[in-house]
Amino acid sequence: MTKDNNQVLRRLPIVVGVLASALLVLNRLMTPELTASQARSDVLGVILCALLILTGLLWQQVQPRSPDAVRLIGEEGLELAPSLPETVKTELAWASHLLLTNTATRSLVVWYAGKVLLRRGILGPNSQVKPGAILQRVLSKQKPIYLVELKLYPGRIEFDYLPENTQGVICQPIGKQGALILGANAPRSYTKQDETWIAGIADKLEVSLSSNLSNHVAPAEI
Repeated sequence: MTKDNNQVLRRLPIVVGVLASALLVLNRLMTPELTASQARSDVLGVILCALLILTGLLWQQVQPRSPDAVRLIGEEGLELAPSLPETVKTELAWASHLLLTNTATRSLVVWYAGKVLLRRGILGPNSQVKPGAILQRVLSKQKPIYLVELKLYPGRIEFDYLPENTQGVICQPIGKQGALILGANAPRSYTKQDETWIAGIADKLEVSLSSNLSNHVAPAEI
């Protein structure tokens, strides 16, 4: 599991507040004669310390914790269908690199017209994609499905082409013939902005694949 990167930030106001309170008490004990101005300053200091501690306690409850990430099981690699035109290979390599380096994606598959065109990242045990109920729904409805915490969904067994401990999955349609399947190493790790960006990349891939693969792949059997 990875450590929460925001943990120090959430605790900082509490630490500063407690430290400042201790310094105020120490200063009072070491002052032989208390003046009126110092008394007023001490009251103000106590109030500020209390506000800092209260802020820290509120942050502990309000600020969301970063989702726990895992190390996906499998070997890292890049597999491209050998029969693809070079332009398509370049397009797939570019798109997959962006997704792997800019999102929580650690494993991805591009499936189009009944064939796996690309596998990249941490590779799952199965190199073939057999569309299950979830993927078929994505293709029929032409809408993406985001499984925020994969272990909670009984239909997760269809994703045997992703690492077995994949935490979250997005199935994004690539037109009517394919899908971009992304596996994350942490649950609830994709933002709305990520989803919008993934949809844009899938649309870009659909244009390239539909125009370049008409003579290279057979229609999908769904």
